[in-house]
Amino acid sequence: MSFLSRIFDERFFAHRRRSTSVAGMACAVTALVLFEYRYYVTRVPNWDLFTVGLVFVVVKLSLMAWFAARD
Repeated sequence: MSFLSRIFDERFFAHRRRSTSVAGMACAVTALVLFEYRYYVTRVPNWDLFTVGLVFVVVKLSLMAWFAARD
């Protein structure tokens, strides 16, 4: 058994997948909350933050539908 196969087993890839998903959701929520704060408090819409959050939502929901249909 090689050294790398002991480090990178299926548990490693499962943890990496879950942590990446949570990190992506946290970044999207942060972008949307920051957009709302800047829009409602300072009255200056920051459309790039809105776009980042919207792209995340669209991709996440599209992939959820794709995986559900393919299962």
